[in-house]
Amino acid sequence: MDPYDFRDIESRWKPHWQRLGLYLTGTEAGKRPFYCLDFFPYPSGAGLSVGHCKNYVPTDVISRKRKMEGYNVLHPMGWDAFGQPTEEYAIRTGIHPSLVTRKHTDTYRRQMKLIEAGYDWEREIDSSDPSYYRWTQHFFLLLFDRGLAYQDESDIWWCPECKIVLSNEEAAGGQCWRCEKDVTRKRMNQWYFRITSYADRLLDDLEGLDWPEGIKAMQRNWIGRSEGARLTFMVGAPDGQDLPMPVYTTRVDTIYGATFCVISPEHPLVGRITTRDRMAEVAAYIEGARLKSNRERMAASEKQKTGVFTGAFAINPYSGERVPVWVADYVLMDYGTGAIMAVPAHDERDHQFARSYGIPIIEVVAPGGVPQGVEEKATVADGVLINSGPFDGLGSDRARARMTAFAEEKGFGTREVNYRIHDWMVSRQRYWGAPIPIIHCERCGAVPDRNLPVVLPEVDSYEPDDTGRSPLARVEAWLRTKCPECGGPARRDTNTMAGFACSSWYFLRFASPHEEDRPFDPEAVRYWLPVDLYVGGAEHAVMHLIYARFWTKVMYDAGLVSFTEPFSVLRNQGMILGADGQKMSKSKGNVVTPDEMVERYGADALRLYILFIGPFGADLAWNEEGIAGTFRFLRRLWRLCLESGAAGGEAEEGDRRDPELAFHLASTLRKVSEDMDGFQFNTAVAALMEFVNFLVSRSAGLEGNSGLRETLKQLLVLMAPMTPFISEELWHRLGFAESDEDSVHLQPWPLWREQDLALERMEMVVQVAGKVRARMSVPSGSTEEEIRGAALAQERIVELLGGREPARVIVVPGRLVNIIPGR
Repeated sequence: MDPYDFRDIESRWKPHWQRLGLYLTGTEAGKRPFYCLDFFPYPSGAGLSVGHCKNYVPTDVISRKRKMEGYNVLHPMGWDAFGQPTEEYAIRTGIHPSLVTRKHTDTYRRQMKLIEAGYDWEREIDSSDPSYYRWTQHFFLLLFDRGLAYQDESDIWWCPECKIVLSNEEAAGGQCWRCEKDVTRKRMNQWYFRITSYADRLLDDLEGLDWPEGIKAMQRNWIGRSEGARLTFMVGAPDGQDLPMPVYTTRVDTIYGATFCVISPEHPLVGRITTRDRMAEVAAYIEGARLKSNRERMAASEKQKTGVFTGAFAINPYSGERVPVWVADYVLMDYGTGAIMAVPAHDERDHQFARSYGIPIIEVVAPGGVPQGVEEKATVADGVLINSGPFDGLGSDRARARMTAFAEEKGFGTREVNYRIHDWMVSRQRYWGAPIPIIHCERCGAVPDRNLPVVLPEVDSYEPDDTGRSPLARVEAWLRTKCPECGGPARRDTNTMAGFACSSWYFLRFASPHEEDRPFDPEAVRYWLPVDLYVGGAEHAVMHLIYARFWTKVMYDAGLVSFTEPFSVLRNQGMILGADGQKMSKSKGNVVTPDEMVERYGADALRLYILFIGPFGADLAWNEEGIAGTFRFLRRLWRLCLESGAAGGEAEEGDRRDPELAFHLASTLRKVSEDMDGFQFNTAVAALMEFVNFLVSRSAGLEGNSGLRETLKQLLVLMAPMTPFISEELWHRLGFAESDEDSVHLQPWPLWREQDLALERMEMVVQVAGKVRARMSVPSGSTEEEIRGAALAQERIVELLGGREPARVIVVPGRLVNIIPGR
């Protein structure tokens, strides 16, 4: 018998499958489509680790299974190639980012082929290719034409480390999403997409999606829809004017307990209401707040907050009371109106602030109608109103409705729905991105440049300067142009789009990636989209996934697509950590690459261990002993097939089927099929291992049994999506291939027979102290007591026990009995 030589096997079958076009997209008429897509990978210089395989192997397995089930399968791959890391590498080395990208994508492609991830490489796309980003620019102009892309000057997030502006999502928690350093604020003119116009639809449409609940919860929280009231407090300014100060609150029922107001240091009213004697202190406080990141400011909710009194007072529109107005950095201009009514009795942050500065605390809501006492701690629950004038005695819900109606009647407030989400800041002052296709003319303003693509020019330096000016602003020959409308002198926009713009529509391009005159073929999109299965990391929950949903809805409204959600089913893989339990990184020296594992154990062993390592969504530490174990299993399968497969005869009419063999086969077929569909790959692999062990244990008794050969045939088809090489090799060695051009991967997916799942009798192992001492056959419907009795009655067991009563008898139905002897 030949040894299991995975290197020889892999070298022979790779070119064979390429000749067969095994991974090309299915185009057979009448077949149902199945579109499986991995998150658009960003190719970095580090290449793939085995952790990446936790994404790419399972999607390959599912795609292969669907093809065997009779679907036309689309499983493409491409590159989200624009981005800051590539640009930074170019800055360090002087190598053009396009050459860096080509080098990195070549590495990723080679490694994906190494693990035999079956992508249709004829559909490969690269977001940094002008033939692709011309259509990203096209969609920018679609948004612009529909009033959804606009420019505005505002305080934006700025990463001093990366010298780049960031969207709210990229600066969540006050840190840069790439370098994880603190961000600051910078006032700049930027481009925005009006995603807030779609907030309700983005929220409501989550309900119908088969996505992890955690991801949907993160999106709901980020959109942050809340119903409340917008109320106007009038503030007395030093010049004698009464200035309106709007606040938004979801707890209007607590307003009689508002003993002060707080405004953000960036609030435009600060300079107008601060009294002369307070001006120096307020100005110093504002300057200090500007030097803090939002993360530092928001952390004030866990520690003592700071603030300064402006000297001004506001009038509570309900009670008529004068309340002091403070400036404090725990109030952010990004949220609500940048001003709050502070109710220390019923808000923890306000309570801490009031205690720090000696501000009165008045309880106005009594949970359960019983005052709690609020000097030491705020009570945040709803309850019955007290100390609230004409609204005393009302429950919080009724009070909110009545008090909001009162505000509308008196003209100082309105009902309002508010959102946490802000418009998507999409422009970047970097080189390596899709240029924004806008021309600025002094006469005509911002004018669309429809002569696409607007191609990136060559530059002397890729580095932005400390002012935030883009490297493109230094290329005068590219910068100066003519206005498309009036023909006068004009200047190109020097911003590029954030990489998330390119990844907001790539899933559409894969349906027809070679279109030259349009972004995609509508018929192809109608057939393939929306994506049936989308797989990637949970870290993109509030960036890419929201942005892609937004662009899809805009395209739907423009009549370009017939669906409103791009991804029907979403699954998130967990992370494979280093053997030390930490995230793999070069700096920690704990990175394991697929290259070294394939060289040592083969692609099949690596694929099988990736599936077997643990639950798909769990974070798990790499253990090389595990892949050594899957390698040993494949050698066991190799020996079983070559020793037993050739011995089994061809099935003939009238052959009696072995009922136990049929039962175990049917059980395995069902278990593996259902577990694969449910992304429970680890238990599917466990079932295969258990089945192979059963066959090995029974192989001697099944020699010459035609059912064994048929069983091995179905086993190889079952394993083919997980272990493509050894399955193909054994398929041909055992003579199952009808021709040289045949393949195990072209076989129909095996189905089980329901009647085989009802076994009349079952074989069970009998152990004494964990060692196998006998085998017995019992009726399949036997109770545990009957199985126990049958085991103890076995002649060999009686002999071993020698009249002693067993201390314990453990029954595992359908498998074994373990007898622990007494003393």
